[in-house]
Amino acid sequence: MTPAEAPPPPETDDDWLTRREASDYLWRFGVRMKPTTLARAWCVGTGGPPCEHIRNRPFYRRGLLRDWAEAQRAPPQRRRPTSQEARP
Repeated sequence: MTPAEAPPPPETDDDWLTRREASDYLWRFGVRMKPTTLARAWCVGTGGPPCEHIRNRPFYRRGLLRDWAEAQRAPPQRRRPTSQEARP
């Protein structure tokens, strides 16, 4: 087997992903965020997954991305509440 035919290494929760890779990974969970949206979420400080900077480059841990993406899901609802039911 040549190096070109070798299978890719297995994915682990501790893998560091770039913004582009993080964006692609989030799509697996139905979270559609472009790399520029991830950058904006970090700059604003709200609404994005945990990010760490190493030498001024942003990286995302695969396990933290998965946990964050799963937390974005809303529970299934049978129907939309009426305006009277929604009032406190």
